[in-house]
Amino acid sequence: MVIAMNGSRPALSVIIPALNEEKYIPVTLAALSEQTFKDFEIIVVDGNSQDKTREIAKRCAKVVIEEGRGAGIARNTGARYARGDLLVFLDADTKPSKNLLRTYYNVFKNDPTVVAATGPILPIEKTNKKIHLGYKFVTIVFVKATILMGRAALVGSNFAVRAKAFKEIGGFDPTLITYEDWDLSARLDKVGKIVYKKKASVRTSARRAMAWGVWFYFRYHMVNMFMYHVLKRSREDYEPIR
Repeated sequence: MVIAMNGSRPALSVIIPALNEEKYIPVTLAALSEQTFKDFEIIVVDGNSQDKTREIAKRCAKVVIEEGRGAGIARNTGARYARGDLLVFLDADTKPSKNLLRTYYNVFKNDPTVVAATGPILPIEKTNKKIHLGYKFVTIVFVKATILMGRAALVGSNFAVRAKAFKEIGGFDPTLITYEDWDLSARLDKVGKIVYKKKASVRTSARRAMAWGVWFYFRYHMVNMFMYHVLKRSREDYEPIR
């Protein structure tokens, strides 16, 4: 693993937005240390955490402070500090599979027309059947279908993009507090190919779905989708759940 302080240029930059994630981020960082692919750096973009998130992250990552609200702003900040030609976006409560980075690296290496890639996202906790099936439907069936239709809907907790393409489209829209990942996907679709790889899998915390309940969670995102496509704005009522 390459830490950002190392003078050599890494192949991949892993960017992780974080805010008060001392409970979850050790799992994320530990899983990154066990990757079969080693040529990467980690950039944790901290939203001015009040817990030990920064102290934990500094053990193996470059930590950047970004007080602007929203995951999109944090990810843009991480991308500005990234040195890799490929950017991998994960969340601070997400555990990547051991071959995640190798899978992403090979995808881009083997096909120069690919500008972005993603894979399955399943709950890290033991959840009820509705939540588990919901994650399978959204991050596997639905995301695959959107890619096949040329209207990709990438989920921010697990995707990779060429740094050049990310810069070309202007990164995440900083005015969007939510729906920023799907907005980015629509713009990436216009500049190259987006692919889905089963081996690029992660497990992430389902704490929001568990706290909100399946139907409220589903309704929230349906309303958000309507607001974005019809009203050209996204919801901003996205309270932290720790």
